[in-house]
Amino acid sequence: MSTEPPRRPKAVVARGSGGADGLGRRSPQRPKAVVAMSGGVDSSVAAALMVEQGYDVTGIMLKLWRQDEANTDSGCCSVGAADDARRVADLLEIPFYVLNFAERFESSVVRDFRSAYASGRTPNPCVRCNQWIKFDALLERAEVMGADVLVTGHYARIRTDDGRARLLRGVDGKKDQSYVLWMLTQERLARCRFPVGGMNKEETRALASRLGLRTATKPDSQEICFVRGGDLGGYISEHIAEASHRGTVIDERGSVVGEHHGFGRYTVGQRKGLGVALGRPVYVTSIDASSNRIVVGERGDLEVVSARLEEVSYVGSVPSRGERVLVQHRAHGDVTPARVTTGANGAAQLLFERVVEAVAPGQSAVLYSEADPDELVGGGIVAATEAA
Repeated sequence: MSTEPPRRPKAVVARGSGGADGLGRRSPQRPKAVVAMSGGVDSSVAAALMVEQGYDVTGIMLKLWRQDEANTDSGCCSVGAADDARRVADLLEIPFYVLNFAERFESSVVRDFRSAYASGRTPNPCVRCNQWIKFDALLERAEVMGADVLVTGHYARIRTDDGRARLLRGVDGKKDQSYVLWMLTQERLARCRFPVGGMNKEETRALASRLGLRTATKPDSQEICFVRGGDLGGYISEHIAEASHRGTVIDERGSVVGEHHGFGRYTVGQRKGLGVALGRPVYVTSIDASSNRIVVGERGDLEVVSARLEEVSYVGSVPSRGERVLVQHRAHGDVTPARVTTGANGAAQLLFERVVEAVAPGQSAVLYSEADPDELVGGGIVAATEAA
């Protein structure tokens, strides 16, 4: 039995006043869905599709900021986005609430973000938000509200075969968001739905337009929601003092070749903005937070043959020792074949079958099935790498 929605939903959701399934009626017999509405087109269409499928739908928006919102250009989690989501909910005739998760967001996602940068890592706050807020705190709240399922606008798919939930890439390869969902387990997947995962972005916008949703042409949200104006350098200077001090830039031989403006402004693989002129292209190959130094080298110096992962989570069964998987270490990057060895305490070792470049500690390495490259196996946070 499949929980995956049809790839071509109806063009119009009928707003009826009669019958138990009309949008204006709420029936205790219908399954209940809580939809996380960000104020964007994807979650708006997700809500509309759940209404169409006969669910008793409630829209929820998460307030993640304290006092004044941080990044009004992010497109989500702002006062303007809340207004957009509320108007979509009004059109669909579903209840809509804003829940204040600011304290939990700051104590988990924001704190982790600052800690990672202070240690020389490059974190992905979107992954952490999914891990600790949307599919943890919000899922808990949805259960308290009596919801059968939690719904989001992620471009990913869930398919259930023989009682086992499988997490698949979204049909639209350009918008696929399975990469940021690697922490979802069987228990969580059973309670989640991703209605737009079987559509491409153009179809989503076209459906929103036909339904008259005000978010139909709204631009996609831009990370990071808590970094004001998208100025990451300014945020680091203001909030992460350890990563803001000037320090030395050295080459692979240990010779000083320049000065950096705070190691938090750099990431492994970075080429532009280094302020180093060596007569040849150079890249950040590593960051040493303890000595306040960044190391630069040639492109070949970015190549690694293995990576150690921490906080590893698997969607289903744990891969056998030496099992071959496909690894994606950037949100929209290519995959590389690797052998995976699972260790104790949520650790794993990846042995790449060919060298890969610029695997940054702090980022996620996500494992996909070799047999079905669309199926997500699991993932974890890159703790360390081994140079080629």
